[in-house]
Amino acid sequence: NGDMELKVALCQFDMVWEDTAANLRTAGRMVAEADADLVILPEMFATGFVPDSCRIAQTMSGEIVQEMIRWSKTTGKAVAGGLVVEESGRYCNRLLFVKPSGEIAYCDKRHLYSINGEEADITPGRERVVVEYGGIRFLLQVCYDLRFPVWSRCRNDYDAIIYVASWPASRRDVWRTLLRARAIENQAYVLGVNRTGDDPRLHYSGDSAAIGFRGETLAEAREEECVLTARLDMDELRRFREKFPAWRDADDFDLK
Repeated sequence: NGDMELKVALCQFDMVWEDTAANLRTAGRMVAEADADLVILPEMFATGFVPDSCRIAQTMSGEIVQEMIRWSKTTGKAVAGGLVVEESGRYCNRLLFVKPSGEIAYCDKRHLYSINGEEADITPGRERVVVEYGGIRFLLQVCYDLRFPVWSRCRNDYDAIIYVASWPASRRDVWRTLLRARAIENQAYVLGVNRTGDDPRLHYSGDSAAIGFRGETLAEAREEECVLTARLDMDELRRFREKFPAWRDADDFDLK
C-alpha cells in the first residue's frame, strides 16, 4: 500500500532492585506480549539504576544482551533497552538496539549525571548513533541526554528519537516538557520510556510517552506498569517536513 508505518511499544515497569533474573522475566514477558514491530525497555531495565555501576555491569556477551538477542529472534520484533556494559576495563551506560537478524546497534550515554557522581565510574559516549529499522531512522539517547538539545538536534539524519530513562518523579514536569520540546524543535517522533516504582533512594512516576512530530501526545502512561503502543507514519512525517520546512532555517554548528 506504499504506507511506511511502524508500530512501537513502550514498556514501563518497576524493577526489582539488583535482581537481574526477576527483571529479565518481566521484560521478556512484556516483549512477548507487545503488539509491535519495535519494543523499548527503560534505562538499566534489568537491574535498576545502581549508582555503583561496576557491581552490576555485564559484558556484551553477558546474560542481559543474550536475552535481548533471543527475545528479538524468537518474536521477530526489534528490542531496545539499557544496561551498564563493561568493555576493556571501562564502564558505559549503554542503550542497545537489537534487530531480529541479530544485528546490534548501540549508543553510550554522553551526558553523565555529575550531580550523583555518575562520571566517577562511567565513561561518556562520544558517538552520535542513528539506527535504521523498518524504514525509520532512530537516534539513540539515554536519560540525562534529554536535557541537552544540541546533542539531539536533527540535521536531517533521523526521524525519531528514543530516550530510555530512570527519571525520578520529583522532576517529572521536566521530563514531560522536554520530550515534547525535542519533538517540536526537531520535527521528529519522540519515544520516551521511563521506569516506575521505587528504588532505595528515589520514586519514579513513569510518564512514558510517544510524542508526534508536531508535539502532540500519541500515547502516554501515568505510574502504572504498562505497555503503550503507537504508530509512526513516515509518509505523514515527510509531508509535514516538506510543508513546514523549519529545518532549512536551522543554525549550522560543529560539535566538539
